[in-house]
Order: sequence, then structure tokens, then C-alpha cells
Amino acid sequence: MLSILGVWFAALLLGLPLYASMGLAAYAFVYLGGFTPNIVPQKIAQAANSFPLLAAPLFVLMGNILNSAGITERIFGFATVCVGWLRGGLCHANILASVIFAGMSGSAVADAGGVGTLEIKAMKDEGYDVETAAAITAASATIGPIIPPSLPMVVYGVSADVSIGGLFLAGVIPGLLMAVTLMLMVAEVARRRNLPRHPFPTLRQVWTAYRRAHWALMTPVILFGGMMAGIFTPTEAAGVATVYALILGLFVYRDFRIRDLPRIVVETVETTGIVLALVMTAAALAWCLSMSRIPQTVGPQIVGVVGDPLLFLLVVNVLLLVVGCFMEALAAMLILIPILTPAAAQFGIDPIQFGLIFVLNLMIGTVTPPVGVVLFVTSRVAGISFEAMSRAILPWLIPLLAVLVAITLWPPLTTWLPKLVLGR
Repeated sequence: MLSILGVWFAALLLGLPLYASMGLAAYAFVYLGGFTPNIVPQKIAQAANSFPLLAAPLFVLMGNILNSAGITERIFGFATVCVGWLRGGLCHANILASVIFAGMSGSAVADAGGVGTLEIKAMKDEGYDVETAAAITAASATIGPIIPPSLPMVVYGVSADVSIGGLFLAGVIPGLLMAVTLMLMVAEVARRRNLPRHPFPTLRQVWTAYRRAHWALMTPVILFGGMMAGIFTPTEAAGVATVYALILGLFVYRDFRIRDLPRIVVETVETTGIVLALVMTAAALAWCLSMSRIPQTVGPQIVGVVGDPLLFLLVVNVLLLVVGCFMEALAAMLILIPILTPAAAQFGIDPIQFGLIFVLNLMIGTVTPPVGVVLFVTSRVAGISFEAMSRAILPWLIPLLAVLVAITLWPPLTTWLPKLVLGR
């Protein structure tokens, strides 16, 4: 046990990438434990040989194609017509567009860098201060990995051996709650600041905006509807949605050029290469942790010290919120899943609920300084300093934390829909 932790932390302190430090720790355990060194590449290969994990690169590819096919502008235009007449209309449209785009990309960074670019420019042009525009964009981007599809949920499901379809279904209600709570806060801010709003749209304007965005809006319907109907698995849904996105870009909207495809494929490989390297080396390290009985030892100790499931979830929430401030979400997930999920199981906590709590905590971490990746992306898009972005986001964390508290205290918010659809 000490060999794993010692080598791991030493490698991290020396500045090695996380996947390299996990691989070295696994080799140290194998060498000192007298195992054959071949076991590490075998465990890495076994982790890569995963059908559910194939969904990850496909969802990333789909999001990249959608971002390059002019679909974001159509989505934001439709959202603006729907809710732009409310006080602070573009703020509401920002959140609604994130909800729609969440059903396509599954990534907070893709939302902030894709739709967010358009949203911030539109809000600045209409007189909104740039800090407010950037903060709302960053906060609403966290909805992306909660409403399915979701790259973090794919990684969690594979790592914790939890149904990815169940996690996807469990994210729908919390994701919509995040949107509602953010819009309620926008309504209060808009009232106090007397923010502008658009004229109430005519039926013709609504129809025109919907017609322009119709095929884009069908993406989450096809993806989610197919999974709920049992037509295809989450992995197959990712493949179907990717082909559909290509058809939209090439033949329907014609904003996508075939010569753009190599660049998009390279971007997808770069993103998923990092994710898969982390997942595969984490699987080897998880085997080492299991062989050294760290989860089996730590789990009962946590149960003995904490004693109550609700208190355990409170401790987990605080831990993950703190970790999320200093560590990238997927990395934190891969490190902590083997340690915390056995303890949650001993408390009898539903694995679907625990998965959503895990993912939402770390998504909030993407918009908290000092290492919030979405904050970096949004501050760059908005053209403001990271310090200004960090100050602006603070009030908008309140609605997100409120939803986290709700799904912690009331499990049916995450478990009702999976039980209804999947019967589990």
C-alpha cells in the first residue's frame, strides 16, 4: 500500500502527467509485490477493451461536429425567441440554449467554448456587463455533463461498474433543476438591475426560429428517445448521433465542409486520447489498490467513523467540492471512485444516486477557482481576467449547490426515472 501511494505522490510532485504517475505506481506495486510485470499492460488492455467506453470518443466527435456545423447559432436563436421576452431575456436564453446543447455534447467545456462564444457576444452587444454574461455562461455550462449524453457519466459508469443508461436517465431531473434554479436567480437579478428584454414574439417568429433549428433540436430526441425505447444502447446511441450530426452538417445545413473532418477527428483523438489514457492506467492502479485491500480497509473505517449514510454523503460532498477546486474532474473521479464507492455500497446508498452526486460535485469544481477549467475557457472567450471571472461566478454557485443538496437529501430526484424506465 505504501509503495503505491509513495511512488504515486512522488511522481505527481515531480510534475509527471497523472496517467504516467498512476502507471508508475502500478509498476512499483507489481515489482515489490512479486507479481509478473506483464499484469500491468494486461489490465490496461482489459480496460481499453470496453464496449461502453467506446461511447466516449463518439460523443466527443459528435459535439465537435455540431460545434463546426453552425448548429449553435440556430439553437441560441430558438432559445432567444422562446424566453427572450422575459426580463433579462438573453440570460434566460443562455441557460435554455445550454440545456438544449447539453442533450448533444455532454461536455461543459464544449458548451462554454461553443454556444458560450455566441452567447457572450450577443449579451455584450445588447449592453449586458461582460462579467455577468461570462458568469451565467460558465454556470449554465455545468448542465452539459448532467443532462445526457455525458462523458463524465460514461467514465464513472465504466470505472464504478454502474449502468451508463441508468446514470443518463438519472441526470435528466437534476439537469433541469439546475436550469430552473439558475433562471430563478436570473429573474431576481434582472428585477433588481432592470435588465433588458425582447418584445413578445409572434407565432410567425417562433415558427421561423423553430424551423431553422428543427433538425438540430431532433438530435437529443433521437439520442435519448432511442435509449429510452430500448432501440439502442448508450454506445450505439453515440454512433447514431454522430452519423446524424454529420448528415446535418453536410447535407441539411451545409455549414460543414468535408475538408474540416480531418481537423475535427484530430481534435477528437487529442481529447479522447487523454481521457482513455487516464481510464486505462486508472484501471491498472485500481487493480493494485484492490490487491492491497485499500478499498476494503478504508471503506469499513469510513463506515465505522461516520456511522450514518447522510453524514457520509455530507463528508463526500465537502471532499469532492474541495478536490474539484484543485484537480481536473476526470482525474479526481478516477482516483476517488475505487475508494469511495465501496464505502457508499456498505452504507446502502443507491449507486445511481451516488454517481450523480459524484459527477455534479466535480462539475461544480469546473467553475470554482483556482483550477476550474470552464472558468479558464469562459474568461478567454469573454476577454476578461481569470480573477474577474472567479469573482463573478461566486453568486451563481448558489443555485448549483442548492441542486446538489436536493439530490443528496432526496434520492428519488435521481433514482425515480431510472426505476421507471429500466425497472431498477
